[in-house]
Parts: sequence; structure tokens; C-alpha cells
Amino acid sequence: YLEGSLLPWREGNKLLKTRLGLIAQSSGFKSQAGRVVSSVSCPKAAPGTAYQSPPPLSTSLSTLSQAQFLVQAQPNVDKLVEDHLAVQSLIRAYQIRGHHVAQLDPLGILDADLDSSLPADIITSTDKLGFYGLDESDLDKVFHLPTTTFIGGNESALPLREIIRRLEMAYCQHIGVEFMFINDLEQCQWIRQKFETPGIMQFTNEEKRTLLARLVRSTRFEEFLHRKWSSEKRFGLEGCEVLIPALKTIIDKSSEKGVDYVIMGMPHRGRLNVLANVIRKELEQIFCQFDSKLEAADEGSGDVKYHLGMYHRRINRVTDRNITLSLVANPSHLEAADPVVQGKTKAEQFYCGDTEGKKVMSILLHGDAAFAGQGIVYETFHLSDLPSYTTHGTVHVVVNNQIGFTTDPRMARSSPYPTDVARVVNAPIFHVNADDPEAVVYVCNVAAEWRSTFHKDVVVDLVCYRRNGHNEMDEPMFTQPLMYKQIRKQKPVLQKYAELLISQGVVNQPEYEEEIAKYDKICEEAHARSKDEKILHIKHWLDSPWPGFFTLDGQPRSMTCPSTGLNEEDLTHIGQVASSVPVEDFTIHGGLSRILKTRGEMVKNRTVDWALAEYMAFGSLLKEGIHIRLSGQDVERGTFSHRHHVLHDQNVDKRTCIPMNHLWPNQAPYTVCNSSLSEYGVLGFELGFAMASPNALVLWEAQFGDFHNTAQCIIDQFICPGQAKWVRQNGIVLLLPHGMEGMGPEHSSARPERFLQMCNDDPDVFPKLDDFDVRQLYDCNWIVVNCSTPANFFHVLRRQILLPFRKPLIIFTPKSLLRHPEARSSFDDMLPGTHFLRVIPDGGPAAQSPERVKRVLFCTGKVYYDLTRERKARQMEADVAITRVEQLSPFPFDLLQREAQKYPAAELVWCQEEHKNQGYYDYVKPRLRTTINRAKPVWYAGREPAAAPATGNKKTHLTELQRLLDTAFNLDAFKDLA
Repeated sequence: YLEGSLLPWREGNKLLKTRLGLIAQSSGFKSQAGRVVSSVSCPKAAPGTAYQSPPPLSTSLSTLSQAQFLVQAQPNVDKLVEDHLAVQSLIRAYQIRGHHVAQLDPLGILDADLDSSLPADIITSTDKLGFYGLDESDLDKVFHLPTTTFIGGNESALPLREIIRRLEMAYCQHIGVEFMFINDLEQCQWIRQKFETPGIMQFTNEEKRTLLARLVRSTRFEEFLHRKWSSEKRFGLEGCEVLIPALKTIIDKSSEKGVDYVIMGMPHRGRLNVLANVIRKELEQIFCQFDSKLEAADEGSGDVKYHLGMYHRRINRVTDRNITLSLVANPSHLEAADPVVQGKTKAEQFYCGDTEGKKVMSILLHGDAAFAGQGIVYETFHLSDLPSYTTHGTVHVVVNNQIGFTTDPRMARSSPYPTDVARVVNAPIFHVNADDPEAVVYVCNVAAEWRSTFHKDVVVDLVCYRRNGHNEMDEPMFTQPLMYKQIRKQKPVLQKYAELLISQGVVNQPEYEEEIAKYDKICEEAHARSKDEKILHIKHWLDSPWPGFFTLDGQPRSMTCPSTGLNEEDLTHIGQVASSVPVEDFTIHGGLSRILKTRGEMVKNRTVDWALAEYMAFGSLLKEGIHIRLSGQDVERGTFSHRHHVLHDQNVDKRTCIPMNHLWPNQAPYTVCNSSLSEYGVLGFELGFAMASPNALVLWEAQFGDFHNTAQCIIDQFICPGQAKWVRQNGIVLLLPHGMEGMGPEHSSARPERFLQMCNDDPDVFPKLDDFDVRQLYDCNWIVVNCSTPANFFHVLRRQILLPFRKPLIIFTPKSLLRHPEARSSFDDMLPGTHFLRVIPDGGPAAQSPERVKRVLFCTGKVYYDLTRERKARQMEADVAITRVEQLSPFPFDLLQREAQKYPAAELVWCQEEHKNQGYYDYVKPRLRTTINRAKPVWYAGREPAAAPATGNKKTHLTELQRLLDTAFNLDAFKDLA
């Protein structure tokens, strides 16, 4: 009871006395008015014979009866119980709050927890003993130790003085441990044992020499760069050189535990050092990037050296095991790479069948200000234990500079530590003084063991300093004069540790100097070789190579795309599975029964709606061995209750069925998973997942297309320019529900104008290409489509995999068209020989007599159905042609040129339901004019410019729509303007 109680010790004291009373009663004694008497029945004594005089004072204790002893000892019982409870409470106080007293700041001037006051229940002087009802006379008393501490080692009791000393050694030196918020007793006991056991933090002389050698490499690498390129930005590691041995320790221990693939993400500080001394990137490749005359050999813009990634497989010399290390490339947007790393890690685990994270793991590095300030950190932590997103534990290493650029931590966060966000997932947090290399290495060993044992996240907080400013060209004295005066006096950690080992006799001065000279020579030789590098090959810096994908039988793959159609037998089979429940004794909802019945009828009629077309695209790719992963908020059912890829038994809790996984005997697996309510984190995760393999279709669906804007950083920094910056192809698909149905400004627009503005095709140049459709796709940075038919949606999904390369695909998916009776496609549009239609020409009376057509309406997506309905109502089928642009980027110059030439007398009008300053108009207009060589004007029919994407008033919405239609079909509307 005492060992497990969380109650204050005084209340525990009351309860304990009550329990002692019960124990006494059960032993045959009870207390009455301060006396203890026997409750055992005995013969009644005769009057006058019951009294016995007390024994003389000289009587020894051993001659007293048990009852007599208890009577005499009773006055001391309360004090004895209270003292033992006080000691147990004292031990617990150190376990909970000892980190607040730990000596964490290497500079000795700052409080890592932003609080200079000391906890009242930590014994920092003998005066504090009074808090527990103890005094100096109790220091030499021996107290029994509870089982919730390991400070005794093999001893079960210790004097109070020694108890306090050992607690201080465990919790108040250069390591501060936060773990008592964890609600798992086994995990807490595991951590206690690692930090409380006397003498546990011991290193052999060989281990100390290895640590020194790693510090030499870390320190001398930065010094070498400073000597050679003193005026170049490199975001060096000075002040936290211990990061290199820290990371190598985590990797060594993890390799020892069976890990053979480590995926890392980190900001720019120390990145070059990590590439050189952890990943083992060739030094000449790093040094040559400082040459301002270096030319780029590969396509794209490239990126600065401290943003690039790396993939390398090598022998771990400590464990003699092969290990693969990947450092993910990332932009300056701090912490944006976190979910990307997690997604890539999850994918690698998935593809090698590592269901417990024993072979593949991730390490994330953070800055202190970013860890506290960037919300994506919280979003990523909340993915850590979700079944479809867990990577079974990540080791987080925080390089805690105690400053953010120029911002004091007291102005940068409200929490005591920058790492407090990790507490939400019960991750233990190990704060450590970065100027104590042995403490750092010990903590990193424990962190790696924790991850291997419990497969949960853990945080190592390296409390350090930044010797230079934000970069090597910055002047930190402007804003932190006192801190940097102290830093200028601070002896580097390598020098301090070398002096310690020399004083211990572990190494001597000549050995130390020889180690330095040996690494300096390596750097000089690499520098000499780097001068021969005249061309920068970004491909040498790939973090996710796809061996074998870009070649076929040793030759580059052909720039062609086969038909994306499917034979009718497969279409029918997939349709039948999609409209059934392939599991026996499975009760589905009555409403779902009707949906499945409707699907079955469509299959009999050889037609598909949007959901069934998606089903057939997915199912056919699964047959071909392509893994499919669909993720996002409510994607299992679909936001609009149209998909239903996961069926739920109405009578058995948590019993589900995924019919898509019952299509073929040896099919690839289908993963469909509802995500947490995060766009930034989840899209980053899926992007990382798509990086791992080209032979997978990875899709992220926004609940509404509007909501992608909270993931804008991933779109802007990774998806749009990823290939240009890092020569890294990625085939991720974004499904963004879009359409103006009068649902208000937050549920209408996926902001197509933003995606189109970021397309890299030139609006003023008509491309001259062979294999126009495929070659144009190869040259673009991403593909943007707005399909108007289920068949075209089917084809574009299949094309995404059948192309000989990978590009991100942005699809503006519909809402009302999911159930629109005219938004149906025939099997005939999906059979072998068919393919994705970049443009769908008018197929009605207008196309039969093109010379009579007075106006061609170019449009995309849902508005087509509004236009055809209005054209029919006005009986203008022969006067107005409607051409659908299904693929917006890259722009179908060739097909639209054909359409414009087909109607020589017609006006050209771009029609859209979005407002004029939004949607597609600004993108389409210059490209259409280039297509027709500016022979005619391109008019606009649509809503007026507006600040909001849509009105929230239904009547206003309908009025705007009617005005749009009136403009589109009023053949005199543009005469005055002309």
C-alpha cells in the first residue's frame, strides 16, 4: 500500500495507522484509550487478584510479555510510521521533480526549465528536512526502502543521509529524468532501474576512447570547414558537438537490438556534420558544394547543401552488422519533415513485413524553439500509436540551444521545457547536460533500449548552447550579450573531455594529438579530391532511391503509356465483389444493403458511378501487385457516404470487412484508414509513405478540398517542387472534393488557382513534342485534373501507375456528381484500348455541323452538367459547343488547338462556376490564347471577383449560378465588349 500510494504522506500516515490497528486486532490485540490489551478469552480472575505490579526498570526487554512491550512502545509508533512515510515521500519527490534541480545548463547561467526557484520537497539543505517532519538527528537513522526505488542496490535499508545522496546522484546531476507521468508501472520501474541503480553508469576505457574519437571527428569537421570557408553559411554544430556520438550511440545500440534500417529527419543545424560522420557521406562530395563555380548536372533547381538528404548502406563497425541510413531531405520549414520521416518509416516497415518495428526505425532531430512552437510536432506525436500510422517508437533528439534564432526561450514558449509536448503520449524525457559526453552517451543507450523494449517514443533533450549566431555570419551579441560573453569563455567539450581522460590515464597527450592529426589528414585529402569535382550531381544525394524502376532490361524505360482499359470480365468481377459482403454471418446496415444492391444493378447494366469507378481502378491495380493506401479523414466510408470500403458488422463490435482485400487469390494488400483530424501531419505522412516505393498508389483525401490549406506547407515545400529541389519523384495522389453547391465558403473550393499557379509549364510557349501526352507529363512538376466522368477518373488513377515515371497527381473530385444521374459511364469507356481523355469534345449536334457553331464553351468539372442542362432548356445544342478540359496541367495545347480550329466562326469562352479571381480562368486564358496564336479573344463567363470562395446564402448562390448561365448562353453578351 505504501509503495503504490499517490496520496500525500500525511494522509497516508492516517491510513497506515488505521491499517496497523487492524493488523494488531488480527494478531489478538486492540487499542482502547491508548492501551493495548489482549483480546484472547481467558478465565475470569477472582476479585483482588487481577492486578499485578509493573516489572522493575532493570527488567530486560526480552523478559517482557508481547502485550507489555506494545504498551510501552505505543508512544513511539506514530513517530516511526510518520518517519518511514516521510522518507518514501522524499524518494518520490526526487523521482517526480528531481530534474528541476539537475545541473543541465553547460553555461551554468540558465535554468533549463525557465524557473530559478527550487521545489520545496527536494532536500537542498538540512532546513528542508522540516517539510517532512524530519531533522538533522534523523540523517543517520536507517530506513527501509520501498520496492519502487533501486537506489539501495542489494541493500533493503539505508541511512537517510545516504538515501538523499543517492537520490541526488540519480536525479540531480547532469541528467534530469521526466517519467513519473507515465501510467504504466512496468515502464516506470524500468526507467528507475536504469537511473537509480548505484554505479550503473560505468564505461570501459575502450568505450571512453571511442567516445573521444567521435568527439574529435565532430569537432574537427566543424573547425576544418571554418578554416576553409569562414565566410560561408553552414549552420555548424559548435556548442553541441556531442550530437555526433549521441546519434552513433543510438544507432549502435539499435543495430545491436536487430535494427538494420534507420530513417532520420533533422533541421539544418549540424546537418553537414551528420552527413559526414553519421551517414558517412563522402567528404569530397560535401566539400565540393562550397565551390561557387560548381555547375548543376541534373534537371531542376537543386537546393542548398544543408537541405539535402542521403541514403547509404554500410557496415556498423560496433556490431559488424549491415545498416542502411537515410537522411530525408527537407526545407527550412522547421519540423515539416517529421511526418514525412514517419511515413517513409512506416512504408519501409510495411514492405519488409516488420510489423513490430524491430528492423526499421526512425530518429528525429529537433531544435528546442521549433519543438515547442511548431504544431506539426504535436500532430506527429499523435500519429505515434494509431494502428495505421505507428512506427513502433521514434527516438527524438532535441538540440536545445536555449535560444531560437534571437528569441529568448522565456519569450518562445509557455511550458517549462521545450519537450513538454511529448508528455501527451507518455514518452519519457531525458534531459542531459551536453557538456558531459558520458552522461549523453548513457542516456542515448537508455533511449535506444527503451524504444527496442517498449516500441514507444522517447525524447533525449541535449541541453547545450550555440557557439556562433544563428549562422556563421550572424552576430549574436546584438540580442544575447550576457549569454555570449559566457560562451566566449566556455571551454569546448572536446578539450574538457580529453583533459578528463588524460587525467584518468585512459589516453595520453600524444595519443590524443595523433587522433586529431589522423582526422585532419582525412579532411585535407578529401578537400584535395573535391577540387576535381566540376559538376554537382544531385542524384548522389537521393534519400529514397528506386533501384530498377527507371530501367527495363538494363535500358531506360520507354516514354509511352499503355492503354489503361480493363477487360470486361475483370470489371464485372470487381463490381460483383464491390456490391456484396464476402464474409459469412456478417450483418450490415439496412441502408448499406440498398447501396450494395444499387451497385449490383449498375454492374448488370454495365455502368459505373464515381464510387464504383474508383473501386474498379483500385481493384485492377491490386491484381497487378500494386499496393494501394488510401488515407484521410473518414475515407473508409467517405465523407459523402459514397465509398463504403470498410463494412461494419451491426451485431459484433469492432468486426469489420474490407471486400477490396477479397478480390483475387494473390492480390496486393489494400490499406484504407481513417486518419486523425490532422491535414498537415497526415499529408506529410502519406508523402513519406509514397517516397519509399514507386510500385504503390498512395492517396490522401481531404474531407473537403478546402481543408488542404492547413497542409499547405507540405504541398508548397515537398509536393510541388520536390523533384526540382531534390530530383526525387513522387506519385502521391491528392483527392480534393470541390464544387459550388451552395454549402458556404468553407465547403466549396479546393482553391484550384493555387495549384495551377504553381505549375511549371510556360503559358506563352506551344510545346513541340513527340508523344505529346506522355512527354508533357514527364516535363511537368505535377498533374492537375478535374474529371467530369467516372470512366475518366478510373483511367487517371490507373495511368498514375502505368506511366514510366512518377508525378504528384491533384484531382478535384466532385460532391454532387457522386450521385448525379448523368454522371455515369459505360463499361465501353473502360475496356481495353481506352485511355484517359485529357479533353472531351462535344459529341452532340454542334459537332455534326461545326461551321454553324457560334460559341464554344470551354469548361472543367461539375459546371459542365449545369451548362448542358441550360443548353438543352434553351434549345441551343446546335449553336453552342461545350468542350471539357479534363487535364488542366500540363495544359492540353494540342487537343484544344484542334477544338478551336474545328469551330472557325465561333467565339471562345471560358466558363467556370468559381469567382473570376479564383478557379482556372487566370491559368487557362493565356494558354488558350497561345493555342490559337492570339487570333481571337477568350471571353469569361462566371462569377464576379470575390474575397471569399463562395457565398453562404443559398438564394444568392442560385442567383449567381443563373447569372453565370445567362452570360454563357447570351450570344450577344460580348458584342459590346468586343
